Amino acid sequence: MVYILNTKQNVNLIFKSFRGVAWINCHYFFREKPLGKTNVTIDVNWFKNRPDKQNFKTCPKAYLQKLELKKYANNTVKLYVNSFERFINYYKNTELIQLNENDIRLYLEHLIKENRSNSYINIAINAIKFYYEVVLEMPNRFYAIERPRKTFKLPKVLSKEEIFSIIAHTNNIKHKCIVSLLYSAGLRRNELIHLKLTDINSKRMLIKVEQAKGNKDRYTVLNKKVLDLLRLYYKQYRPKVYLFESNIPGKTYSSSSVLKIVTQAAKKAGIVQSVSPHMLRHSFATHLLKNGVDIRYIQLLLGHNSTKTTEIYTHVSTNNFVSIKDLLY
Repeated sequence: MVYILNTKQNVNLIFKSFRGVAWINCHYFFREKPLGKTNVTIDVNWFKNRPDKQNFKTCPKAYLQKLELKKYANNTVKLYVNSFERFINYYKNTELIQLNENDIRLYLEHLIKENRSNSYINIAINAIKFYYEVVLEMPNRFYAIERPRKTFKLPKVLSKEEIFSIIAHTNNIKHKCIVSLLYSAGLRRNELIHLKLTDINSKRMLIKVEQAKGNKDRYTVLNKKVLDLLRLYYKQYRPKVYLFESNIPGKTYSSSSVLKIVTQAAKKAGIVQSVSPHMLRHSFATHLLKNGVDIRYIQLLLGHNSTKTTEIYTHVSTNNFVSIKDLLY
């Protein structure tokens, strides 16, 4: 028997050599891929409790079950299911097993004509591949499907003055704490709403972020002024489990409410550009970099796997621009 080592480079070589000649069943090459490490319970009630739509093909149960077994994050499950359902309803009158690589290309062309973003199209490809290659355990039929090139976009950031103005224009102490924490701790919106009272460590001045993006735990900084605000907020609202709760005690605050708080406060502050909660996280990283904080520490605070992800903030930090002389003088 002739064999080569099971490496990414060799798998690519096999596909390159046999493309157009034979199908390569590489399913067993990747069979030992570990399950997700998340301990978060996957909630699929939103899928089961949806109202039925006429003439609408729903996601196969086997698809959802496989996502659950592989412990995909809740947000990923929703993205995959919604994306796959758009695909199967595009070919409503065709059995899924009859669709081929060309059908998928035609669907992707349809998405491009709709001016869908590159990330939207990439999720569509992943959702489709998941069905054929993971759920049905078919060979890697769609290896040659073209993916959109990744676009390089600079993160949008705010000045410190703008952020202070947004905080000042919040409606109440709860809203003030939410905006202040998003910025001062560099939190994602989903991380903020899942913070528990026990995650705030006032002795060590740290905030524990559990099972964040990529199923990772991390610590980030707790600002002294924010801690004082949180103590005032706690006396007034008395949350039970989560730091920020909805009208139902013990239930998390909604993600859409956080967005509304930030956008409304920004409008009141007179900021013209559209402001999102994630811009506060971008601003946190950029301002730390501007203050001379080592990029490796910023990486840890943000929860990035690599400094390469964090390096994007070097493109928006204008520290070194000050030393450039005006060429017109």
